[in-house]
Amino acid sequence: MEETKHEAWNTSYPKAQPENKKIIAGILAIVLGGLGIHKFILGYTQEGIIQLLIGLCGIGSIIGLIEGIIYLTKSDEEFYQTYQVGKRGWF
Repeated sequence: MEETKHEAWNTSYPKAQPENKKIIAGILAIVLGGLGIHKFILGYTQEGIIQLLIGLCGIGSIIGLIEGIIYLTKSDEEFYQTYQVGKRGWF
């Protein structure tokens, strides 16, 4: 009987889970929502700049608070599919 050798380069490993930024984006949206930092974390540069500009008027903090609550109440998979795969920029 031939003994099977496992070589590191030929071994398949389970795929790593995609990075889910739900918690950090949610907390930043609630705490610093007016600055739009949560948008930059998710890769939404244009939306982040808009959030920053309206944050200077005071409305951005309310939007950030609402978005933070929405982010944190979604399941991990739903958040990932909606905001990281689907690239939904607002609410």
